[in-house]
Amino acid sequence: MPTPRYRRVVLKISGEALAGSRGTGIDREIVDTIALELKELNEMGIEVAMVIGGGNIWRGSRGAAKGMDRATSDYMGMLATVINALAMQDAIEHQGVPTRLQTAIEMREVAEPYIRRRAIRHLEKNRIVIFAAGTGNPYFSTDTTAALRAAEIEAEVILMAKKGTDGVYDSDPNTNPAARRFESIKYMDILRKGLGVMDATATSLCMDNGIPMIVFDISARGNILRAVMGESIGTYVGRDARDQGDPQRHGGPDEEDR
Repeated sequence: MPTPRYRRVVLKISGEALAGSRGTGIDREIVDTIALELKELNEMGIEVAMVIGGGNIWRGSRGAAKGMDRATSDYMGMLATVINALAMQDAIEHQGVPTRLQTAIEMREVAEPYIRRRAIRHLEKNRIVIFAAGTGNPYFSTDTTAALRAAEIEAEVILMAKKGTDGVYDSDPNTNPAARRFESIKYMDILRKGLGVMDATATSLCMDNGIPMIVFDISARGNILRAVMGESIGTYVGRDARDQGDPQRHGGPDEEDR
């Protein structure tokens, strides 16, 4: 077995990825498939922390757009991430892998409160840690949560697993059939070009802390392992692109989770 490129990772999964073709709710088959892949990483000694969006249940920005108080709508979105996290925890533990769920909003009956040192200790004991309820504050996306937690636990990379999106594009493939995918791109270029990979706050956090990110399609079985092993998959994002090359055709982004 080749040596993994990364030993401690943060896996960010969009809420829509858990819904599958339904578009909303939780597809248990998809959750089980992800859990099986995480079991493989766990058996290899890879330390895995997770952040899951809530867009398959509720998206704070949509509620605000319809006249709801933005803070209230965002708190509802945070609770949606807890529902997804509980479903993922259950699936992972059915695979026999020890798991801990930590929330930024206290709800001790179902999860531990987020404590950085405790999270790191869980990882060192080969437990998968799931971070839920965002940062605990409105106006921040789960992408920002992934960037923040990755910096706090000193993760080596963020694996940005998308539904139906296999990388970063120079334009929206849904509206531009000629959209091209980058093999590698710098964080500064994402900010300058306004590419919709993650929000500006999350992008800046990753750039300031030197945390690389790999954007890939979670729909294909085994892509999480390929990303951890350092295979050329999706788009690599970092302070310095390892291979800018020419963008490649491909397509289909999903929405960012809030």
